[in-house]
Amino acid sequence: MRRPIRVPGDDPGRWDDGGRRLLERIDDTARRELEGFPNYADPETGAWVTSPGGDWTGGFWVGELWLACRATGSQRYAELAAGWCRALRPRVASNTVWRSFLFYYGAALGDILLGDQSAAAIALEGARGLTGLYNQRASVLPLGTGTSERGGEQTVIDAVGPVSALLGWASEKTTDPAYRELAARHARRHIELCVRDDGSVSQTATFDPRTGEVARRYSHQGYSDESTWARAQAWAMLGFAQSSRWLPEQGAFLDTAVRVADWWIEHVPDDWVAFWDFNDPGIPAVERDTSASAIAAVALLKLAQLVQDSDRRSRYGEAAAATVRALVGGYLTPTGPDDRRHPGILTEGCYHRHLALATRHELIWGDYCLFEALQILRGSLSALEV
Repeated sequence: MRRPIRVPGDDPGRWDDGGRRLLERIDDTARRELEGFPNYADPETGAWVTSPGGDWTGGFWVGELWLACRATGSQRYAELAAGWCRALRPRVASNTVWRSFLFYYGAALGDILLGDQSAAAIALEGARGLTGLYNQRASVLPLGTGTSERGGEQTVIDAVGPVSALLGWASEKTTDPAYRELAARHARRHIELCVRDDGSVSQTATFDPRTGEVARRYSHQGYSDESTWARAQAWAMLGFAQSSRWLPEQGAFLDTAVRVADWWIEHVPDDWVAFWDFNDPGIPAVERDTSASAIAAVALLKLAQLVQDSDRRSRYGEAAAATVRALVGGYLTPTGPDDRRHPGILTEGCYHRHLALATRHELIWGDYCLFEALQILRGSLSALEV
């Protein structure tokens, strides 16, 4: 191991403070009366760029509201979440695997956290629609034709987690094992497609939709085809941890989650906040991606509950706490005594560097993941509950 992890144990004051700041930002976002779902924001003004249909990110905003209700007991958040959840419903027919993000975080969480049956019904619609994408020859749910002209020939590591969680939840809700079995095939194939021998992750694979034969593996949002894009590594950590939680083949998925998490811990910078790509030769003079580290923190907290070995439990729990401490202390506004920005903006998220899109911004999925991690650390949410 590259280094021992030396961090204090519980830090309830910091966890409460970070959660309070994020709640202030949630309230600020709700007051803005947005015309669409918040996607990414200017870190100076807090002004959101929105997506009318939720894109792939809208579920994280609704998920934040479900979590806020659970954390505070305020029905105001539940009412807000229910309204935004209904606004996602037209997306049940969207021909893309990104539906998994929308309907797990945006709808299924309403049932899991609050027993909201209307949200459960919408989540089940999303789950049923999602299964129609499955390519039996390739054993994956591809990106889908709603994503790009070649979306039926591509798959990404990003959606392994929400597919496993949404379909695993649907299987429990309906007692139909078919949902879970399909999700297990999808997750298992991504071990082959995207996880390298050393535990690093390749984001994307392209395949022949008629035969299922793999044509190419690469990282389309990373520095190069062979590089390790930080968010792909983080999505893999979370994806296989969620697969371990929701699906029957816990051994294979947990082993993979451990491999990719260990790679992260060995390669993340000493301050725990990832650069946008681990292989960018310009490091350290390149963008960070706080959203990748927030995703990784949630994954590590789940792994700390899933693994049986006490040393690993401590290793993952301490790494998660150190990561959250770094994000709250250095990147969540206000970041210093002279910072006059609205509280609770998670700065320095890097959405899509190749497109120069929101490369040093607040990203809604980063906010959600940091909020979830803080609720787990302060003891108000079980790491495996969601």
